[in-house]
Amino acid sequence: MDIQTRAYGYALLSVALWSTVASAFKITLRRLPFDVMLLFAAFFSSLLLFAVLNLQGKLPLLVKMGRREWLRSSLLGFLNPFLYYLILFKAYDLLPAQEAQALNYTWPITVVILSSFILGQRLTGRKLAGIIVGFGGVLTVATHGDPLSLTFSNIPGAALAVGSSVVWALFWLYNVKDPRDEVLKLFVNFCFGTVFVGLFALVGGAEITLDAVGLLGALYIGAFEMGITYVFWLKALSLSRSTAQVSNLVFLSPFLSLFFISRIVGEVIRPSTLLGLALIVAGILIQGRQKVVD
Repeated sequence: MDIQTRAYGYALLSVALWSTVASAFKITLRRLPFDVMLLFAAFFSSLLLFAVLNLQGKLPLLVKMGRREWLRSSLLGFLNPFLYYLILFKAYDLLPAQEAQALNYTWPITVVILSSFILGQRLTGRKLAGIIVGFGGVLTVATHGDPLSLTFSNIPGAALAVGSSVVWALFWLYNVKDPRDEVLKLFVNFCFGTVFVGLFALVGGAEITLDAVGLLGALYIGAFEMGITYVFWLKALSLSRSTAQVSNLVFLSPFLSLFFISRIVGEVIRPSTLLGLALIVAGILIQGRQKVVD
């Protein structure tokens, strides 16, 4: 097996696993509150990433981190996993899975918008066209195919799902400027994030339910949404002759996700969801994408 074939293999495995997590979110939320689900998932992910760091022989990098790097990780960990997944999981709690995953997929468009403010990048006509098309897709999903009416099926849920993309875009922009090892950063971020989620759950008086199915769901989410799948994706990028050869495969994920949502969660996929998601993806392609990492 040549190196490029291995790169495609890791990329397709990542896409397949990411395609299942929207269903896992919805099923697990039937058994656990959204903040408790995040607490268990973030904790499991931290353990898994620690094991990966150990296998890669990178644990000594933790000792070499300075005060500024620990502070940066605490801030990034506040954004992701704490704030990002807290908002996203609440959106999934309020919306059908098909709507939440489609609206959350606007993050590459949000990256372009925020880059103009944070990085001073110019919004070209092409980027503006992509933004308009993408958010036309958002309106199509959120209004169940009647965007001109501006009658939203669930305003709080839609706002949270789109809002989660803003948090992810902020995390992406600040994380990409951090030169440290990617797995190391992810592990330390999740350690801080787990602490933040634990404090949130404690202050909010969350009831820690030791439900077996819920715990298995949180373990699955921690492993395949937050943990090992990201490592597989990084491996694919490192092996590929060019980023573009594997990064385009990520566009399979939201459509595969709809298939799993239909078959596993039991939702009837609306034509408006398919159309809206197609417009969101088209908007991303029109504007020219940043490097895809999730």
